Amino acid sequence: MSKADLIVGIQWGDEGKGKMVDMLAQNYDMVCRSQGGHNAGHTIWVDGVRYALHLIPSGVLNPKAINIIGNGVVLSPESIIKEMEQFGDLTGRLFISDKAHLNLPYHALIDQAKERLKGDKAIGTTGKGIGPAYAEKISRSGFRVGELLNPSKLTTAILEYFAQNRAIFDVLEIDTPKEDELLELLTSYKDALAPLIANTTNMVWDAIDADKKILLEGAQGTLLDIDHGTYPYVTSSSTVSAGACTGLGISPKDIGMVTGIVKAYTTRVGNGPFPSEDFTDEGQKIADIGKEVGVTTGRGRRCGWFDAIAVKHAARLNGCDQLSLMKLDVLDGFPKIKICVAYDLNGERIDYMPSDLDNVKPIYEEFDGWDTLVGARDYDALPVNAKKYIEKIEEVTSVKVGIVSTSPERADTIIRG
Repeated sequence: MSKADLIVGIQWGDEGKGKMVDMLAQNYDMVCRSQGGHNAGHTIWVDGVRYALHLIPSGVLNPKAINIIGNGVVLSPESIIKEMEQFGDLTGRLFISDKAHLNLPYHALIDQAKERLKGDKAIGTTGKGIGPAYAEKISRSGFRVGELLNPSKLTTAILEYFAQNRAIFDVLEIDTPKEDELLELLTSYKDALAPLIANTTNMVWDAIDADKKILLEGAQGTLLDIDHGTYPYVTSSSTVSAGACTGLGISPKDIGMVTGIVKAYTTRVGNGPFPSEDFTDEGQKIADIGKEVGVTTGRGRRCGWFDAIAVKHAARLNGCDQLSLMKLDVLDGFPKIKICVAYDLNGERIDYMPSDLDNVKPIYEEFDGWDTLVGARDYDALPVNAKKYIEKIEEVTSVKVGIVSTSPERADTIIRG
């Protein structure tokens, strides 16, 4: 039997997983997405053409790969139908778990209303309805993709749900859907998605048993994990490698190589602690050069220096065999570059990530920069100072940097032996 290799984000998301999965997916038979929803955003550039993915696995650009959306995903039918338009007919190439939960238009209304009510204590969600959809799943009051196959029955169930929770919806100022409009909407979802709905757990098992090459793709990042992230400023799913098991129905023994994706610096979207955030012109310069704007939200990302302590923590959580260092070219031309190599916690130097980051300050080590490395495809071609930077990351995190990305293009990637 084969094992499934896994790609996982090691920071606060937006690490460049899309490019890596797209590049690696050329060598895989099946690419699987295990959690999250259309709050994820993967940008892929191929031959100068930009693709923006939110729900569809990044293996869609490999015409030979089967793409699986697992049971751990919350699926917006509206979003995926629109996203599919980029690729033509995906029948036979894309499958959606009948056990994945539906993220319907009213979930986004709940999400946005709750954020408004929190005022300045808002988490900074994408407003896409992800949290409410997962909350209903956990409270056993949600609806699953397989239920789309009977739109009439699903319409009745949703209207009953609204009736049971009318008092809550009144406070949130959300109207009950009209029956005829809801039925028409759900029927349109069924017409578009029915050919794709399947028992994906069995499909993945069959692929493993048949020794197919399988790649598992995470969404968001480890530090946004519902259990292990910077709670409550987190997403609503398990973003770590273990989440891929529950989100697809495979066992830990089925996991092979784990590759952690990290940016050569650190970014964060939304609110929450961020020890190495840089509030000076250099932080803004990183944002400008790196084009740090969210694919899904259009929000500017907060930027700062590479936090090796956070990466060490996340790499251990995920069992990373190697790191893939993305966007190293963004640091071209900086005279000095910093790495956070430890934290100051109330005057004490620590080399681990505490559960509460409120009183944590970064301790930096500074490095000389380099002129340019953009487009380099061989490790020996990297400037000496860039290699020193990479070696320090490996030293502090105790994980090898096996892949280095030197531009957004698929081919501008160094694979180290």
